Amino acid sequence: MRVNSLSGRSLLSVNDLSSPEFQAIIDLSIRIKKSLKANLFSLEKEGTVVPLVFQKPSTRTRLSLEVACRLLKAHPIYLGWNEMQLSRGEPITDTIRVMERMANCVVARVNSHLDLVTMKQASKIPIVNALSDKEHPLQILADFMTLKEKRGGFENLTIAYVGDGNNVSNSLILGAAKVGATIRVATPESLKPDIEIVAAAKVEAEKTKGEVQLVTSPQKAVDGANVVYTDVWVSMGQESESSKKIDLLKPYQVNETLLSLAQQEAFVMHCLPAHRGQEITDGVINSPRSIVFDQAENRLYTAMAVLYSIL
Repeated sequence: MRVNSLSGRSLLSVNDLSSPEFQAIIDLSIRIKKSLKANLFSLEKEGTVVPLVFQKPSTRTRLSLEVACRLLKAHPIYLGWNEMQLSRGEPITDTIRVMERMANCVVARVNSHLDLVTMKQASKIPIVNALSDKEHPLQILADFMTLKEKRGGFENLTIAYVGDGNNVSNSLILGAAKVGATIRVATPESLKPDIEIVAAAKVEAEKTKGEVQLVTSPQKAVDGANVVYTDVWVSMGQESESSKKIDLLKPYQVNETLLSLAQQEAFVMHCLPAHRGQEITDGVINSPRSIVFDQAENRLYTAMAVLYSIL
C-alpha cells in the first residue's frame, strides 16, 4: 500500500515527485480515506517520532499533520520556531543534526524555502515542506486528491488559477503538469508565479500532454474552465505590501460574474484561510460548486499517505 519509492526521501517541492509518484500518493490517500471511513484502517508507524517545526501560524497544516501522526501511531512533537534555540541564533544545521539523532523525519513550515534546502543538505532523515515562500506541496496533493474524488480522474481537466502568483500557485502549476492538465494562471504582470517553476512545469507538461498558460486576464483564464482556484492576496509575511497588492488584485476577485464564464459544473477551490469579500465572495465560497472544505479534510489523508510512504 505504501509508495515504496519514497522511503527515506525528502519532499520540498511537488517536482521532487515523478508524475507516477504524485498520482500514487493521491491514490494511496483515497484508499486511506476509505479505510478510515469504514473503520478498517490498519497502517501503523508505531514508535516513529516526527518533529513539526513551525515558523508560521497554521490551522489546517498543523491539525492534519498531528492527527495524521497519531492515526499512524507515530509521535508528533510540535516545536514553535520562537520556542527553540533557532530564535536565538542557533544555526539550522546544528538544530537538524540534533533532531536526526532523536527523530525519524522533520516536517517544517518556514518563511524561506532556502531554510528547507539547508535542512535537507544537513540531514540524514527526510525533510517535508509544510509550506514555504516558494511552495506548498502538501496542499496541492490534497487538491488533486479532491479533484480525483469529484471527477474520477484528470482527463480533459482545465484549471484556472486567479490572483497572486504565490507559493500555492507555484505548486498548483507543477501538480497540473504532473497529471497532464491544462492550467491557466491569471495574475497581474508584476505578480506572476516563479519563473523557474513555470519552466520546470512546462518541461513536465510536455511529457504528460498538459499545458501551462500565463495570462493577465482573469476572464480569459476562467473561460470554459472545469476548476476555478484562488488564494489569499496577501500571504503571511507580506503585510507591509498589503495595500499595494489589494489594489492590484481587485479585478481578480472570484465572484459570481467571473464564475459564470466557467463551465456550468465547474468546481471552486481555495486552500483556506479565505478573506471573504476580498479574493472570493461569500456567494461563491458558500455555493454548491465550492469544494474548499473537501480540500481541507483531504489534507489529513494526503499527510498520512506522505508520512507513511516516507517513514
